[in-house]
Amino acid sequence: MSDVLELVEARLRTALGEPDARAAVTFVGTDRIEVLRFRDGDVVRYATLGMSDRPMADPTSSARNPLRGPRAELVLTVRIGEDGGPGLSVLDEVLRPLAVLAASPQVEGVVVTPGASLDLGGPLWPGAPFSSVLVAEPGGLVEDVELDLPRDPVRFLPLLPMTGNEAAWKRVHGAGALQDRWLRHGTDLRDPARSAVPLAS
Repeated sequence: MSDVLELVEARLRTALGEPDARAAVTFVGTDRIEVLRFRDGDVVRYATLGMSDRPMADPTSSARNPLRGPRAELVLTVRIGEDGGPGLSVLDEVLRPLAVLAASPQVEGVVVTPGASLDLGGPLWPGAPFSSVLVAEPGGLVEDVELDLPRDPVRFLPLLPMTGNEAAWKRVHGAGALQDRWLRHGTDLRDPARSAVPLAS
């Protein structure tokens, strides 16, 4: 494990406690991506580990720097099976989709930033009403990891699941407008079985 990933895992453990499970996924032509699971009562957090080992960069740029560029890991928070919602065994199926998203900077040259939508190409877990996620602002749950210059810090980006209608509405109105609507309607973004927020008014 690289020095960057050692620091990232230490920061995750400081903020979230000891992981109770972890899984690794390797895609052709990419470094290994791990997903760590942290439990706090009925709240489950999944965090990627490996995405931050390299800086993200636009593959079309002629001035790519092997050290400079944004670094990030992804964090998804859900609650276990309330009101007939999915249990832990079903939610754990999110591990591979999260690893796919974390590998996208290496595979597709994607630079993942707050406000972006990431399409999963299928449900977040079996039966999930969500097929994409909104990348939220970092800094609330897990603090950045500062690296020696000239390397940029590692940021931990929360992922907010979106239904198909919410994702389409966000494309038209923007991330801020969707988050305002969620807030106004008291939407519980940790509920794995929630309905789409009202979008007509």
